[in-house]
Amino acid sequence: MTEQAPLVVTTDDSGITTLRFNRPETLNALSKEVAVGLLEALRAAQTDGTRAIVLTGGDRAFSSGADLQAKRDPGATGGILTEINQIMVILRDSAVPTVAAVSGAAAGVGCSLALACDYVIMDEKSFLMLAFTKIGLMPDGGASALVAASAGRHRAMRMALTAERVYGERAYEWGLASELVTDQTPQERAAEVAASFAAGPPLSLAATRRAVNAETLGTLQEVLDRETVGQGLLLVSEDFAEGGAAFREKRAAVFTGR
Repeated sequence: MTEQAPLVVTTDDSGITTLRFNRPETLNALSKEVAVGLLEALRAAQTDGTRAIVLTGGDRAFSSGADLQAKRDPGATGGILTEINQIMVILRDSAVPTVAAVSGAAAGVGCSLALACDYVIMDEKSFLMLAFTKIGLMPDGGASALVAASAGRHRAMRMALTAERVYGERAYEWGLASELVTDQTPQERAAEVAASFAAGPPLSLAATRRAVNAETLGTLQEVLDRETVGQGLLLVSEDFAEGGAAFREKRAAVFTGR
């Protein structure tokens, strides 16, 4: 893909495929086009000789989550949550090790995408955030399971209910990040980790990640189904309409429970 594409896909000679979100004007919010492209790229990487996958964004944001327009008008987008859920299952079941290089914000489904990877690299300024309740929604993209599997129930509740930013050092302490880098960028370190995976034993790595994910994320599909039902109800609520309006108008939302 070209540098102007919303998702830039590159593969080097060692078999490392890098998938980079490239919508800086939206802090790499996921549009329908990006979600479809990411799904196709992840599927292709399972059979095209790829030995490791790096998922990353730009300096200001890994991904700020699903584009609010996509959430406001699911009919026009064909239902972006469908692709997102499929992406999460592929990331869990991938035969290829995955590395997330997180700079800046990984919010909403961006947080889910990062945590669905096998190895998460952050720096002190990057942060994870479940911002859903700020606009009258609930976590989706498997966040209900992904955060709890890494950080535990109470920390997952804290993130989901308060929508606080969990910066790199705390994310590492909570088990949400594999590494905290201070002397290089997350992208630089991700390239090194991916290179070690690419040079490793593919069958062994695949069996290892399947075993760990079966134990910790074995009910992911049930979680995704539950989130989809709950989110569908919230998307047609007055509270979501108010939350979205307040977000666009940069004011505090007034929720009524309708």
